[in-house]
Amino acid sequence: MAPVARLRNAAHAEEKAEVEVLTADAAKYGELARKLRALQTSLEGGGRTVRDAIGPVHSNTREHQIMIHNIDKLDVHIDKLLEPGQDKSREERIIRAGPSKVGLNEYMASLKRLERALSQMTSTNLRANQQAIGDYNELLSEGSNRLQDLFRSALLENDRPIEPLHYITKQLPFPVFPPDKTSHLGAMDKFVSSPSARAANFSHRESPSVRIYSDCRSPYLVNSLQSLSLATITTSKVKNTDVPYRQGTSAIGEYASAMEGLFLAELQNISAIFPREDWGTAIEITSRKSLADFAKTIRELNMYIKQKTTSMCFLAFEIVEVVTSVAHRIHAATGDTKLPFAESLKPLRETARSSLPELLEDQRRRIAAIPTFPIDGSSLPFTTETMTRLQNLTAYPKCLSSVLTSLGDGNWKHASGPNPTHTDSSASLPSLKSFDVGADGTQLLTHYIIDSLDAHLTALESRARILMKNKAVHGVFISNTIALIDRMIRSSDLASYLGNSSSAQSKLDTWRKKGTSTYMDAWREPSSALFDVQYTNRSGPRPQSGASINSTDVVKSLGSKDKDAIKEKFKLFNSSFDECVRRHRELMPGMEREVKSALGREVGNMVEPLYARFWDRYEAVDRGRGKYVKYDKGALAAVLASLE
Repeated sequence: MAPVARLRNAAHAEEKAEVEVLTADAAKYGELARKLRALQTSLEGGGRTVRDAIGPVHSNTREHQIMIHNIDKLDVHIDKLLEPGQDKSREERIIRAGPSKVGLNEYMASLKRLERALSQMTSTNLRANQQAIGDYNELLSEGSNRLQDLFRSALLENDRPIEPLHYITKQLPFPVFPPDKTSHLGAMDKFVSSPSARAANFSHRESPSVRIYSDCRSPYLVNSLQSLSLATITTSKVKNTDVPYRQGTSAIGEYASAMEGLFLAELQNISAIFPREDWGTAIEITSRKSLADFAKTIRELNMYIKQKTTSMCFLAFEIVEVVTSVAHRIHAATGDTKLPFAESLKPLRETARSSLPELLEDQRRRIAAIPTFPIDGSSLPFTTETMTRLQNLTAYPKCLSSVLTSLGDGNWKHASGPNPTHTDSSASLPSLKSFDVGADGTQLLTHYIIDSLDAHLTALESRARILMKNKAVHGVFISNTIALIDRMIRSSDLASYLGNSSSAQSKLDTWRKKGTSTYMDAWREPSSALFDVQYTNRSGPRPQSGASINSTDVVKSLGSKDKDAIKEKFKLFNSSFDECVRRHRELMPGMEREVKSALGREVGNMVEPLYARFWDRYEAVDRGRGKYVKYDKGALAAVLASLE
């Protein structure tokens, strides 16, 4: 046991020694760690001191480096900014020489370089460039002026007026600039109208090229149209203003066609030279003077028309119709730009509008002033004149459709003017829809024609009652007038308006029946002589219908007074019938062919059945001597047939 104990003690001693050694090492290392921490703290304090001292220096150095870099970049940029102004002498030499010497392409290239350099220098706003900017502005202004002069001289090469009738009659297109010329003019316009060129030229803020174009081409249009303006006035002023104006007499159609051709040719030039936003302005100011001359021509014609409205109003209709159609075609080509045709036509449209009720009133006045009517019942020359007027109206359906629409259906009956609720559209051109001759326009014109005919016939019939005491003449006169009207309707364009109108046919039939009825009143006397009185209770049973009558038996059954009455009726019939036949034959030369046939047939239809019945019953009263019974049925039928 002892050895074991000794061994154990020895082991404990050894372990204890090791623990002591480890404890000593731990104490030594703890001291070393303490010293290291103290050193670290000292080093950190020193580092902070160094950093606080070195930091501002480092920051300043970095800022200086950035500044030096920026200065280098600015120097390079300034060199680039100053570079555009370094070619001044070369550009100045080209600009001073002018496009005729250096060529248009080189001149335009120089101007573009100047424009680009000026834009760059202006954007920098450097004081060092101010002198160069001023010099470049002067060069641009001079270059722009020289280019404008070249633009003007190129336009003036084609300023010689043309004769429009040459192109109209031969159906040739109106002259325009050749493509190479419009290409050069367009290239010049791109610079002349550029913002920099406008800024360099302070005298004109609008597009200088558009102004130059209008200055050069406006006289060309005015001078080309001048002869047709004078021709329109000359041809419109007829010698005899009492005769209705005949369509096509005036040169207004050629004048309007010339304006259309010239304006559309100018629009073609303008669209090839200028950008789209300048088209409207260019055509408007270019055509302004020629349209002013046109308006002056229209005013002069309007004053002339108003002196004799009833015969010259057809000239107003023609002008409105022709010019409005041309204006719509031009407006379709120009788009939103509306040339002032409406303002030019305004007084003439008002004259055309007021002439429609004036035509009706003129009928009444002239008929009331007729001192005598034809003694043979023939129609009046004024009826032919009135129908010619109405026939002439159908030549202007578009104008009358628009004018009658503004006037209002039926308002033409009042000379004082239309219903206030209907406003005139003379301040502007009628729309294409209102100008279109559709069902409404045709119907309004039909109504006006019917009202004109009715007013004419009413005035004639009223005047005839005063001047014609003889009903036969009166009836023939009305019938002849209706026949003439009907014939002139069927032989003209009036048929397309009145042929399918039940109202028109009804009115004409009413007047035709009235004329026939008035004439037949003159035949009432011989017809009334053929009426007799029969006493059914004196002679046995009545004969059956259609049965033959024995005149001898009928006469025998009569008393002496009744026989004398029958003889008197025959005598009265003979005298009145012969008088009516004589009067009818006197009127036959003045009857229209259809009137002669219709009235003769009407007389036969009325007289012949009455006489045949009377003769069948009472011819035996004469006993074949011819003293009382002058006509047998065959002889009477022959006389009546000769009246047709």
